[in-house]
Amino acid sequence: MTYPPPKYHGDDGEKSAVYRPAGTAPDFVYPNNGTQVHYLSSGASTGGLFGLYRWECGPGVTGPDPHFHRTISESFYILSGVMSIYDGTRWIEAQPHDWVHVPIGGIHGFKNRSGEPASMLLHFSPGAPREGYFEGLADIGTMSDSEKAAFYLEHDNYWLD
Repeated sequence: MTYPPPKYHGDDGEKSAVYRPAGTAPDFVYPNNGTQVHYLSSGASTGGLFGLYRWECGPGVTGPDPHFHRTISESFYILSGVMSIYDGTRWIEAQPHDWVHVPIGGIHGFKNRSGEPASMLLHFSPGAPREGYFEGLADIGTMSDSEKAAFYLEHDNYWLD
């Protein structure tokens, strides 16, 4: 494997770093359970290379059942608490500093079932518009079955029965 072709062709580099202080308010909060999502780097902000999100949940059970994606990989890095992560065969009780990578097409899910707050980083590659998916989930209960199917298809989410 080699490095990809250059995307920057200047001679002096650019002053283009982005700083997000730790105390920055979340970009989205789920109204039904208070889960906070911080959009650290969206696919749009990285030119489609990746998306990185900090996911902070309270003590209640939250998170998706097993599913897969056809276009994106997903990785989980646990920051605090314990998150149950489904690896396609079993639920793993992932703890701080544990990392789980799910390749494109890999079956996975995650839930906070610990009864305590938990937080993690979610990394998607390539960078898809996951913000629309996260925010749309807040309204999923108001959608008809056909609207739900179209929403999941639009956002590359395929649920297992």
